[in-house]
Amino acid sequence: MGRLDGQIAIVTGAGTGIGRSTALMLAAEGAHVVVTGRRRAPLDAVVAEIEKAGGKAVAREADVAKPVQGRARAEWVIKEQGRVDILINNAGHSSKARNARWVPLDEWEAVINVNLTGVFALTQAVLPSMIEHGGGTIVTVGSMAALKPGLIGGAPYGAAKAGVLNFMGHLHTVLRDKGIRATTVMPAEVDTPILDNRPLPPDDKARATMMLPEDVAQAILLCVTLPARTVVEEMVLSPTRTRDQSRDIEVSRNLGASPGAP
Repeated sequence: MGRLDGQIAIVTGAGTGIGRSTALMLAAEGAHVVVTGRRRAPLDAVVAEIEKAGGKAVAREADVAKPVQGRARAEWVIKEQGRVDILINNAGHSSKARNARWVPLDEWEAVINVNLTGVFALTQAVLPSMIEHGGGTIVTVGSMAALKPGLIGGAPYGAAKAGVLNFMGHLHTVLRDKGIRATTVMPAEVDTPILDNRPLPPDDKARATMMLPEDVAQAILLCVTLPARTVVEEMVLSPTRTRDQSRDIEVSRNLGASPGAP
């Protein structure tokens, strides 16, 4: 028997990276996993991998940057499966420009929509089902950028992740007595596809120092498999070894700068 037998889980951004690894681990523990994301092909590949291992999963496209799509996906899951026990808010997006001086408004809004507003909308949509059934676990993948703002994460991403950390803290404070467990997992550098959008995409040497998606997924699995009486409020993860980020910071400081700006 798996530790999550019979539980219904939603994982956003599940086609690659941390979301994919998390979906695989939840399914291996017996959860029926709904994998969501913007691109159908990677989602179908994850479902096939889960089913090949004997697990249960279904793929549904949804863009969490559009609250109506996130809410509709939650409503579909509740209608089809009867409830939601676990929500993993993993989908993320970062801006190309990192320095607050040079971030275009559309980039700022895109990052906030995915990392904060989208989390709010989907979480709000599953709360009634969780409360009705006596509880549930919500884990949001935040970032070290929420605690250490700067040019590595960038202004929009850091602000969004700080906001979602506060939002999850609100859920914990207000809804814990309804059986709702709210957790923020805050990793530092993880070797995932989102790094390709950095002003200076890390090379193989830099990536070799980083955590892997399955490392963060293991932390998420811990949070959802602890006894219901126990909640991990916040978890910070970082690579054991440090790396020189000076070149990354230099490039990030100036990308998007206006010509001739001091």
